[in-house]
Amino acid sequence: MRFDEPVLLYGAGREALSSRAFLKARQPQLKVYVTVDSGTADIPDTELIAAADLPAAIAARRFGLIIKSPGVSRYKPIFEAARNAAIPVTSNLNLWGASFRHDRTVIAITGTKGKSTTATLTHLMLTRSGIDAGLAGNVGLAPLEIADRHAVVVFELSSYQTADMNFMPDVAALTNLYPEHVDWHGSVERYYADKLHLIDRDGGFAVALGTAAKGNALVARAVRDHRRLLPDLTAEVSIAVENAVARSRLRGAHNLDNALLAAQITLGVGGSLDGIMQGIAAFRPLPHRLEEHRIGDHVVVNDSISTTPEATKAALAAYPGHRIALIAGGHEREQDYTELAGLLASRGVTTLVTLPVTGSRLARATRAASPDILVIEAPDLDHAISALAVQKLRFDTLILSPGAPSYNQFRNFEERGAHFVELCRARLGHASSSGGWRPPQ
Repeated sequence: MRFDEPVLLYGAGREALSSRAFLKARQPQLKVYVTVDSGTADIPDTELIAAADLPAAIAARRFGLIIKSPGVSRYKPIFEAARNAAIPVTSNLNLWGASFRHDRTVIAITGTKGKSTTATLTHLMLTRSGIDAGLAGNVGLAPLEIADRHAVVVFELSSYQTADMNFMPDVAALTNLYPEHVDWHGSVERYYADKLHLIDRDGGFAVALGTAAKGNALVARAVRDHRRLLPDLTAEVSIAVENAVARSRLRGAHNLDNALLAAQITLGVGGSLDGIMQGIAAFRPLPHRLEEHRIGDHVVVNDSISTTPEATKAALAAYPGHRIALIAGGHEREQDYTELAGLLASRGVTTLVTLPVTGSRLARATRAASPDILVIEAPDLDHAISALAVQKLRFDTLILSPGAPSYNQFRNFEERGAHFVELCRARLGHASSSGGWRPPQ
């Protein structure tokens, strides 16, 4: 593959770095530009173009290709301007498809929640089955970083990546489908369409569906031909997986569903039952997903990766019989918290602390649905932990599962989760019932 005109990288994260390395290896003298909507653009051997200057640069056709990072919405008007100027827009993933797809088995896994765990489990099960498999996408390596290293590649893909994925997988898997990322896609309907683009197209690839996806009418239509579906697990295999999960670090019914889906995929591409069992035993939770800490007398759970109400429901369901303090709320993405508020009491939540911006809606809905739950609206995470230090006799388990992104107060969910654990270590273990921040009365 050659690049005969300068290239623009739109975005400067991990994928942009790997895209730049890919271009450098192929054409060392190629001129490469970079632009970002915010933050820094520390990409080696590039020239920065301000986002405000892009329309003029596109009109002048200063580059012949744009490589867009996943976090940059493909629906930004600037990309329509690029297409009108006959400048193609591609991605790290699609460059991988054009360069390395041939003679490889591709497993593509997406879903609103559970895709990272399912992809990680699938990779573990395959490698423990003796299959040469790699893991890429949002977990593991960036697509162009994994290149041609493995015969089988497991991709964990967000809706940002499935929206314009232009090559076919051998197995396409969907864990579930709920509203998410409305700000990027522009509407819930378009989010669904972009997510389902992984399976809603012609081709002879196999399809595997998680338990929640199987009951979704939109998913059923997207499958088109149900002969595509991989065979269900036998009762014996399902029981073996369930027993293995019970002995593993996988918590909650949702993670059992993820393990069953991963096992189905693994068997579908030639893995073994023994490999499945070993993969489950080897699994370690991803950072910031149901990450447990023992601090003082409390179990502290960092589930900062939770960005949807459905993820928060799953986190609560993983701790039956506990008296829970929940911290929730974050960046606005038009999340609906009505159902979540209605089940908090039944999930053992005694105390709810909400964060801006979406937390105000959850607080109102919870006060209406469950008056016995103590609801505290805090301005930020620091004040939330101080308030909980005052109320620490009300709960034995503290869960940060925001059900919303972090961008309004943190750079990313990793920073939010790390700060949460740091605050809990500093304050929760030693706070007395007489000190700390108290919410306005």
